[in-house]
Amino acid sequence: MADVLAEFGFDVIAQTELGIDSPEETGLTFVENAILKARYAAEKSGLPAISDDSGLVVEALNGAPGLYSARYAGVDGEQADAANRAKLLAELGSLPSAQRGAKFVSTIVLLRHPTDPSPIIAQGECQGEILFTEKGENGFGYDSLFFSPECGLSFAELATAEKKKFPTAPAH
Repeated sequence: MADVLAEFGFDVIAQTELGIDSPEETGLTFVENAILKARYAAEKSGLPAISDDSGLVVEALNGAPGLYSARYAGVDGEQADAANRAKLLAELGSLPSAQRGAKFVSTIVLLRHPTDPSPIIAQGECQGEILFTEKGENGFGYDSLFFSPECGLSFAELATAEKKKFPTAPAH
């Protein structure tokens, strides 16, 4: 997010640079979690705060992994992404492509101050489907399994610059 905001002249300070940890995500929606994280950062820093929450929503799994996308398989550390992808593939099994619809959901929240009663909220979705096998090397998380019909490739097959054309695509 910092690189995108820098293009518009904003200097972004990551909360980790201020010694601020991350709060527990207890919200029931992406919006609630993004507000919770922004409010926490604003309270701890005394500064305006921008936060995001995002995840992969798979229709055949009733919206899972959803809010739990980053911790879907219950594995932490370097193996988390691979474990999450393996669990997703196992749960979808042999479902045909027509039943593997999915979307990336991304929510961004801006709080002007810690008690801001009217946060600015933006949310977007990117539609696609889950592949049967991983494709591509340029990604993280579920990128190698998320196929975009719009570009005919998985997100991991896209260069970072191409991926930024999709406003809700996860980019690191």
